[in-house]
Amino acid sequence: MTRGPALGPGAGVEPVLATAAGHVATGTGHDTVIVLDFGAQYAQLIARRIRESRVHSLILPFDTPVGALRRLRPAGIVLSGGPASVYEPQAPRPDPELFTMGVPLLGICYGMQLMAHALGGETGPGDHREYGRTRLYLDRREPLFGRLEDRLICWMSHGDAVRRLPPGFERLAHTDSGTIAAMGDPARRLYGVQFHPEVSHTPWGLQVLRAFLFEVCGCRPTWTMASFVDRAVDAIRRAVGEGRAICALSGGVDSATAAALVHRAIGDRLTCIFVDHGFLRAGEPEQVVRTFRDLYGVPLVHVDGRARFLARLRGVIDPEAKRRRIGEEFVRVFEEEAARVGDVDVLVQGTLYPDVIESGTRTAARIKTHHNVGGLPERMRLRLVEPLRELFKDEVREVARELGLPDAIVERHPFPGPGLAIRVVGEVTEARLDRLRAADAIVREEVRRAGLHRDLWQAFAILLPVASVGVQGDARAYGEVVVVRAVTSEDGMTADWARLPDDLLETLASRITREVRGITRVLYDVTSKPPATIEWE
Repeated sequence: MTRGPALGPGAGVEPVLATAAGHVATGTGHDTVIVLDFGAQYAQLIARRIRESRVHSLILPFDTPVGALRRLRPAGIVLSGGPASVYEPQAPRPDPELFTMGVPLLGICYGMQLMAHALGGETGPGDHREYGRTRLYLDRREPLFGRLEDRLICWMSHGDAVRRLPPGFERLAHTDSGTIAAMGDPARRLYGVQFHPEVSHTPWGLQVLRAFLFEVCGCRPTWTMASFVDRAVDAIRRAVGEGRAICALSGGVDSATAAALVHRAIGDRLTCIFVDHGFLRAGEPEQVVRTFRDLYGVPLVHVDGRARFLARLRGVIDPEAKRRRIGEEFVRVFEEEAARVGDVDVLVQGTLYPDVIESGTRTAARIKTHHNVGGLPERMRLRLVEPLRELFKDEVREVARELGLPDAIVERHPFPGPGLAIRVVGEVTEARLDRLRAADAIVREEVRRAGLHRDLWQAFAILLPVASVGVQGDARAYGEVVVVRAVTSEDGMTADWARLPDDLLETLASRITREVRGITRVLYDVTSKPPATIEWE
């Protein structure tokens, strides 16, 4: 077999490996800061900001026992925000021994209120609720605020506040209303901030996080994707053992990177399975086969599953049901192909951390079920290995570049595993898929022609089950509606709608209604995430 540049020998952190029996975090050889999640939608953003500072981070449930935390030997712990009030009977609370671990702690929003409440201070409804941009005044610079100016603008989102500081704490900052905005006990290395340093609306917030990481915790900035690769390869070898593995390959950057890592670890004992479920975009099946089989020489099985997947969705309208059926059918195909390959008990997937968060965890509400997480059947004959499960999309792209994957894959816009099936709103039929596929190809072509592909997180078309009257060829027409969706984002967890040029929008509307039979109207989605999601289903 010929060996392409992406899959040859290479370089340096052991990932989280998941199996059907559970999800186990392993040591990284780097300083680690743990984010305890109290139900905040920003928990993953805190973790990302820490990693951007080249420090390894892990998100764990708020009630993780102190014994388990000690075994991970964290350099510091961050307590996230959350929607609860600390004085409510059912408010989430950590292990009581957390505050006596001797490990530096930083509480953010609810985390600060919780710290004050647990250590003898007083927390309750604030005299003034603070939401959005708020003026902040520094009372003490060290160690969190360094050389920042005395007056700053931060992002607040709270109704409760710390009314009285715990013994040993001092006020580090306050707001116009007199609310305690930051507090600290330097002797015990315990700190809290009422504002959100992790969001871009607090432009200097990263400096506060980095001061906590490097000055309070003494972390070393050694977490890089180059250092990730070697340890990931070692962990994969241990997980797979002496047997063979198959990898679910879609052609996207996530599955391609997972395949490259596993191929580096076990070589020809990996077989990639590419399933054409009939919900791919125009030209994608041919591109995937050409790239991985012909260009890189990867052992690749191409399964034409169009008929069986479409049959599974016949009459199905509910988007969660679509995801579950597609996820289950994928696993059944993989089990069948594993039996044909022989001596296989491992299935590799390119699952990312945002997939896990949005599919729902004990401390985060389910946004939608990802086919490769919540969409998996309860009983599987294959063990899962997910080497990218704790990485964010930008980190995966870094790993892909380390492995030498081509730009066409690295820069590919995210595409959901269920594909066009969840962009055809309502029932999925072959005719509606063809209609959407043609419209989507026009959107992608025109975005590239305008030079905007790299500026956008995603740009695609959605087909609505809505009929709209139009005029085509001087005659009355009655067809479906296409929505164009384009967003900017850093990690897909939050997103803003893209301000596409008017002439591009005009071109899209003109071409889609002219070239795609059965489409009479084109709309543009100007909703950010939140409150919407990027995908419509």
